[in-house]
Amino acid sequence: MPRDATARTGLQVSIGQHSEAGAKPENQDFHGALIPEGPARTLKGVALAVADGISSSPVSREAAETAVKALLTDYYATPDGWTVKTAATRVIAATNAWLNARNTSVADVNAGHVCTLTAMIVKGCEGHILHVGDSRVSRLSGASLEPLTDDHRVTLSAGESYLGRALGAARGVEIDYARIRLRAGDIFALTTDGVHDHVTGADLRAALAGGGSLDDAARGLAQAARAAGSTDNLTVQILRIDALPEADTGPDAEAPALPVPPLPKAGEMIDGFRIARALHATARSHVYLATDPAGRRVALKIPTAEMAQDADHLRRFGMEEWVARRVSSAHVLRAAGTELPRSALYVATEFVEGTTLRQWMTDHPGADPDAVRDLCGQIATGLRALHRRGVVHQDIRPENIMIDTNGAAKIIDLGSAAVAGVDEAMPGLLGDLPGTFQYTAPEYFSGDPVSWRSDQYALGVIAYEMLTGRLPYGARVARIRSRRDQMGLRYRPARDDDTAVPEWMDQALRRATHPDPLRRYDALSEFAADMKRPGAGWTSTRHVPLAARNPVRFWQAVSAILALACLILVRQLLAH
Repeated sequence: MPRDATARTGLQVSIGQHSEAGAKPENQDFHGALIPEGPARTLKGVALAVADGISSSPVSREAAETAVKALLTDYYATPDGWTVKTAATRVIAATNAWLNARNTSVADVNAGHVCTLTAMIVKGCEGHILHVGDSRVSRLSGASLEPLTDDHRVTLSAGESYLGRALGAARGVEIDYARIRLRAGDIFALTTDGVHDHVTGADLRAALAGGGSLDDAARGLAQAARAAGSTDNLTVQILRIDALPEADTGPDAEAPALPVPPLPKAGEMIDGFRIARALHATARSHVYLATDPAGRRVALKIPTAEMAQDADHLRRFGMEEWVARRVSSAHVLRAAGTELPRSALYVATEFVEGTTLRQWMTDHPGADPDAVRDLCGQIATGLRALHRRGVVHQDIRPENIMIDTNGAAKIIDLGSAAVAGVDEAMPGLLGDLPGTFQYTAPEYFSGDPVSWRSDQYALGVIAYEMLTGRLPYGARVARIRSRRDQMGLRYRPARDDDTAVPEWMDQALRRATHPDPLRRYDALSEFAADMKRPGAGWTSTRHVPLAARNPVRFWQAVSAILALACLILVRQLLAH
């Protein structure tokens, strides 16, 4: 394992480690660290972990080794779009379940595969701490070691305590998580209790002042703990933050910056792609139909000359293909299946022959509910594939849904996607408030947290529009400036005298487009299911009054009645 690292991403760290049995006959601790190279360092970070087996178990050393190795391997195998918290907690929970399953035949769990686990992952300019048990992460602050974790020990008396939380002890495990801001020069220590119960920050500073390597400093701190009376195993990891990354150009910081190519003409070649014809153009990009070297039709998207001057736009532009390569779904646009060397900046994706959902809606006004249900189910399936990878599309609208010649819906235009793991590594890379106002969820305007439920809102609005030809809140969403404005939105029922929308379907639409994200569905599959049949909690309500079903017609009727009354009154006055 490399001890020092200098990456072009700007993240530079140094690590020192030492572990020994100490006064015990066997070392039941285990530790490890991993400094990946290339894009993995940007997207996943540097990971350290230490585990301490319990002395009552003859197999706890095996448990500690399993816990550390699983974290250092499986964490880096999780999707790049996941946050550190999501990825690492899932790996630790899976490891806990595996260790606990091995204890099913053990009469006393304290004799089984049980250990502590404390990990620190450095990603971007932040440190992420995950912790179970009484190992510890501390930060050197002056002459003291500032604990960043709580010891999960239950104290019965001055001389009696036991481990209150550990991996393998139960089927489920509660994992402490903390996220801290880093500074260049920060020094952290990951230790087992045989060390931190007996040393201070002054001991660590003395070990660091010895003039040797960080490995020497870790060894010196362990020796100081033993000299202070420790009778336990001794494990120390020292992490020094040498430099933190500055702004990156994208998730693959190793990739060279590519120039924007001149707009091609039919028959010209770009990196092996032969241009067939222009498909369409916007103020942001030009899209061309092309064929790859294998003769397959693909779509090439090239930034416009104006956007080529916008560095932020170019950083986002490259994300579209990056996301497409990491999501596998029949209902999400795929990246072109070629790894040709690139000489210019463009996005290569599959070519979808068909029409946009916007055109489909124009051709099918007041669409049949069965057709709406089918399309919504397909779009929901594509969104779920994105969300499982930590991606929120953020620009779901009819123009960004294609209906191919077989009637299948496919989500396109991933350029506005928010990727949790990328935003964590490079805050600000993906910008904010993308999308089209008519389909943008209220929380984007009010400042509430944005999540996958924001995509659910957009899908609900699209379904509503397909059935009614209008929007559930009109143009009022774009005028939101606060949470009070957000909660003041009033849903206009989809079911009225001009539509045949079932009442239970209207209720599903109301919930999916609720102004409060937490009152929407907990899963897109629930929304898709409730669009097909009445939901479990649905009960028929009283007759919806005309004022709610069709406000325009209601006020037209009121006006007519008032006009008639005025006429009658005038005639009576004239008669007298």
